[in-house]
Amino acid sequence: MANIKSQIKRNRQSENQRLRNRVFRGRARNFVARARIALVGDVQETATEATMVAVSALDKAAQKGVLHKKNAARRKSPLMKQLAAMAK
Repeated sequence: MANIKSQIKRNRQSENQRLRNRVFRGRARNFVARARIALVGDVQETATEATMVAVSALDKAAQKGVLHKKNAARRKSPLMKQLAAMAK
């Protein structure tokens, strides 16, 4: 346990940030998983909608600093490729 006042505050801030980041990271993960499931299915509309929601969640996580922007782009790329292949 920290004895220094500034370190106690820093630990408290880190815990709050961890919990906040966890929400955005988990949301992005869930939406990407749903998009992958929708892309395997046959319905174009639901796949498109699920993919756009996943892309939005990844962008929001990157915007908040939870994910690096290139990490978010790397995760979006296969989803968009699958969606484009499905449209053909």
